[in-house]
Amino acid sequence: MYNHFYAMMSRMKNIYRWGLMRNTRRENLSEHSLETAQIAHALAIINNKRLGGNADSQKAALAAVYHDSTEIITGDMPTPIKYYNSEIKSAYKQIEAAAGDSLINMLPEDFKEDFKPIFSPDTETKRLVKAADKLSALIKCIEELKMGNREFEVAEKTIREGIKRLNCPEADIFAEEFIPSFYLSLDEQKEEEK
Repeated sequence: MYNHFYAMMSRMKNIYRWGLMRNTRRENLSEHSLETAQIAHALAIINNKRLGGNADSQKAALAAVYHDSTEIITGDMPTPIKYYNSEIKSAYKQIEAAAGDSLINMLPEDFKEDFKPIFSPDTETKRLVKAADKLSALIKCIEELKMGNREFEVAEKTIREGIKRLNCPEADIFAEEFIPSFYLSLDEQKEEEK
């Protein structure tokens, strides 16, 4: 019998985000997941080095790699719809859980135990991945605004406010130290290094 899990994961590149928004460049789920993993890794390092925490940076990065993989089955539901009211939010959470179970069931039996904590991370890891996800969304907004796409103006403000409401010091530090570079061109970034 074949195991379909990794073939399904490869389909992440076919799921496009921001479906209700006019994009200058389409972003797929694979790209978003990689960026979110890089940021979650950084947030865990910030937690440990700057805040005296004990976050597992590798666990955070790995959970972020798979954090939206259920969208292979569900598709990317736009945020305004997903969180429209508590009933829709609750129903979507159930659908996501069922999709996660479906993906895990595509794995060989001896892999399943290793993947369950990735699809259902602990509270601390989940907190860091959620913040990383929002920071990735902020970066997308900045990139679109730099290209002159005003479609992302309100989203950028809303996401910034959402990051502040997380009360996540790691995200605040990342936003202060790393986000300003996303407003710069490559030449400006190189100039800053001199």
